[in-house]
Amino acid sequence: MSILTIENLSKNYGGVKALKNVSFSVPEGTVFGILGPNGSGKTTLLGIVMDILKATEGNYSWMGQQHSDQIRKQIGTLLETPNFYHYLSAEDNLRIAAKIKGKGEEDIPKVLELVNLYQRKDSKFNTYSLGMKQRLAIASTLLGDPGILVFDEPTNGLDPAGIAEIRELIKQLNKAGKTIIMASHILDEVEKVCTHVAIIQQGVLKTVGSVGSVMNTTSSNNVTKLLIEVNAADNALLKNILLQLNGIESITNEDNELQLTCNETVTAEQINKFCFDKGVVLSKLNLKRKSLETRFLEITGKQSDR
Repeated sequence: MSILTIENLSKNYGGVKALKNVSFSVPEGTVFGILGPNGSGKTTLLGIVMDILKATEGNYSWMGQQHSDQIRKQIGTLLETPNFYHYLSAEDNLRIAAKIKGKGEEDIPKVLELVNLYQRKDSKFNTYSLGMKQRLAIASTLLGDPGILVFDEPTNGLDPAGIAEIRELIKQLNKAGKTIIMASHILDEVEKVCTHVAIIQQGVLKTVGSVGSVMNTTSSNNVTKLLIEVNAADNALLKNILLQLNGIESITNEDNELQLTCNETVTAEQINKFCFDKGVVLSKLNLKRKSLETRFLEITGKQSDR
């Protein structure tokens, strides 16, 4: 089931096109990262699907339905810096948030436990670290037990410890059955926490899919390629043998190792057996996994759209 479906979404600010015909779907049960350089249109996209901004063109739907107050109640949202009363406790701040939402006051002890703040529920907000403040903001989104969570840059400005806390919390919430949509420019965090990703640059959707499929796609026509490292006592002989194997598209020599680019029909086991049958024993055989950062730079070619 698709939780969110976006169709040809565009947003213009005068002569500036913040989004250009963006289309993709968010599968149920995923942690879906909307990834892009600063200024790429991520926040604009979330603002539109949360009915804060109006699209210039295009449509979107939640669970196959047009946006409505009833749909909105099923979504927990954190789009801005946490905004709480500094001299009130966590519990009191959540009580106010629940009254504004018209639901969820009975959830306060549970959500404080979920974000690991129950022991600090009586502490004033201004005594919290940045990570604790962000966890309290996430607790506020959980009031009423929404099945969908939407976060804009949930780890922005946090130190490594705070980032790790939010990362583990997102994983925990996803395991509990919640679909999470998060915009971020921090590639390492998206790779560690997201199951799916859409990469946007200058308002244009560059690629979308599972994190694994996006990282393994290396060609311009989005055909999946495998990168495999091999080594043997005689690499010249090894290269001549491997050139005979169907599915290997290129072989380069880097740091006394052979780097193979293969199509998706080739397996590591197949390479190992083929070489052994030809009388060559491999001393190394490694299926190389690209980092999301490497793939991101291949797609965008730069860090910022500003």
